[in-house]
Amino acid sequence: MTVEKELFAAIDKHILQDTHPSAYLNEVSDLPEFKNYPFNMLLDLKTTEQEPAHHPEGNAWNHTMLVLEEAALRKTQSTNPKVFMWSALLHDIGKPAATMLRHGRLTAYDHDKIGEKLSKKFLLAVDAPETFTEQVSSLVRYHMHILYVVKDMPFGDIHGLRNHTDLKDIALLGLCDRLGRTGSYLKKEEENIDLFFKKLMNKERK
Repeated sequence: MTVEKELFAAIDKHILQDTHPSAYLNEVSDLPEFKNYPFNMLLDLKTTEQEPAHHPEGNAWNHTMLVLEEAALRKTQSTNPKVFMWSALLHDIGKPAATMLRHGRLTAYDHDKIGEKLSKKFLLAVDAPETFTEQVSSLVRYHMHILYVVKDMPFGDIHGLRNHTDLKDIALLGLCDRLGRTGSYLKKEEENIDLFFKKLMNKERK
């Protein structure tokens, strides 16, 4: 087994079994092996700053660790905990490539689409099963759709969302994503998830 596959297996074990998987990820991210491909894609999150107004917790790594903690609390509600936890870990893998300063604000437009491609490359590098890879990358691709639907934004692909993800899983990942921020409120975010499903139902009727 290669070093990369061994590290993948170790991370897999901890994110599925640990109550607080971010503790292990923070520890292992300091190892020399984490600088190797494909884990360097995750390491890049540590140097990817985010807009403070939306992410007071700081860089994209800090945010990802908070999301991972929320996902660990809720993974048993998902249809596939392994897919769900890896989706949480890789959900913002596209941010380093997408983040830019625009008009004095940090933005990461299309990080979900970029993330779909990079998550596939990440999992391909460790010989993850094809079905697993497709399921994870699809959740990464559509994880922003709660915001797109709730805010009536034009970036949504409702047809693709329905065809490539389990809506309950994408809503659960979206909830973890929103809660993985300093100063988030559970009740407000749960209301947004309810609104997401209501708006999807309304779109079905049209």
